[in-house]
Amino acid sequence: MSATSLGVGYRAVLQVRGMRSVFLAHAVSMAGTVAAQVALSILVFERTGSSLLSALVLVCSFLPYAVGGVALSSVSDRFPARRVLVCCDLVSAACIAAMLVPGLPVGALLGLLLLTGIVAPVFAGARAASLAQLLEVELFPVGRSLLRAIAQVTVLAGFAVGAVAVAAVGPSWLLAVDVVTFVASAVLIKFGTPYTPAVGSTGSTWQDSLAGLRYLRSNVPLRRLVLLSWVVPAFSSMPDGLAVAYAVQTGAAASAAGALFVGYSVGGILGELAAARLSPRTRRRLVLPLILLSQTPAIAFIAEPSIPTAAILLAISGSGYAFNQGIDPLVLQATDPAYRGRLFTVQTSGLMAIQGLGIALAGAVGTLLRPSLTITLAGLVGTTVTLLVARRALGQVRRSTERSGER
Repeated sequence: MSATSLGVGYRAVLQVRGMRSVFLAHAVSMAGTVAAQVALSILVFERTGSSLLSALVLVCSFLPYAVGGVALSSVSDRFPARRVLVCCDLVSAACIAAMLVPGLPVGALLGLLLLTGIVAPVFAGARAASLAQLLEVELFPVGRSLLRAIAQVTVLAGFAVGAVAVAAVGPSWLLAVDVVTFVASAVLIKFGTPYTPAVGSTGSTWQDSLAGLRYLRSNVPLRRLVLLSWVVPAFSSMPDGLAVAYAVQTGAAASAAGALFVGYSVGGILGELAAARLSPRTRRRLVLPLILLSQTPAIAFIAEPSIPTAAILLAISGSGYAFNQGIDPLVLQATDPAYRGRLFTVQTSGLMAIQGLGIALAGAVGTLLRPSLTITLAGLVGTTVTLLVARRALGQVRRSTERSGER
């Protein structure tokens, strides 16, 4: 059945065989992951009384992405995607289960969390590569959009409910629930999703991973598109690192920063929902406008808007993240199928790493300048840099397409 006959949007994706299990598994494992982060942060703080060690839980959740994305990216191509996904889920379940051992040192807890972070980009790369095989080109960006929307909804609900759940049942029980969610995800993927073959390999895992990096470096159109997918959120996520400081600057309570986090996430969800209903051609035309939408609202922070107004501005910014729905088909078309797993793994790990660096940079600059001014500078610099990168990336794709047409 063609994408045209199904129409566009999430409903069209979910009508493809096996897709309901894919996205249900994603929702289940994401819910457990977010709950586990909350539970582990509280558990570490209860044992040590250290806010620094508690904060390291989030650092250990994201830091290993760079390691897993570089060293293990070829796993997504060397083995069938379904097997990789199930194994990643079971490894994560085993790590979380080990955290339940009574009296386990905090260092061991963080080490186990690092292991789950190392397999996370491999899981994301294999899942994206399998979607590329299971979905038609026109539906592939909508499928990835649905994954992002589910993640945003889960993060919002997870952090809101997680603390309440910890208070009700305790962090250990919440970690036990996370073990169940990873096992449930593995079962859904194993028995509910279609088989997709591996593309094969020629060397060791490390050698094939390096080959993937060399392929990305040598493929100029693809490299620029991936860079664009990193740079846009690197700047648009900077206000997150200053949300608490900005709330205090306006005279509000530090807890009011939650409204800013919620604003950006809600905007991201609504943007994905709206863009998914558009035609592929319209989504491609909206790439530049959506990139601008993701950056320019931050410039308005020079006026030090109130918390409700700031939340609306960040919601507008978050909606611009739907530009990926116009970029994803271009990335797919520019990538040799033999390298898709590695490419998507590296793209995911790089995205997480650069967002973390962007937030850290904003926090550092925010110690020297007023938070509102730092956010404004992020908007000005982000608008300039992302437009330059976008013009080069999209121009390169257009020239490559024209040359292909001439041949």
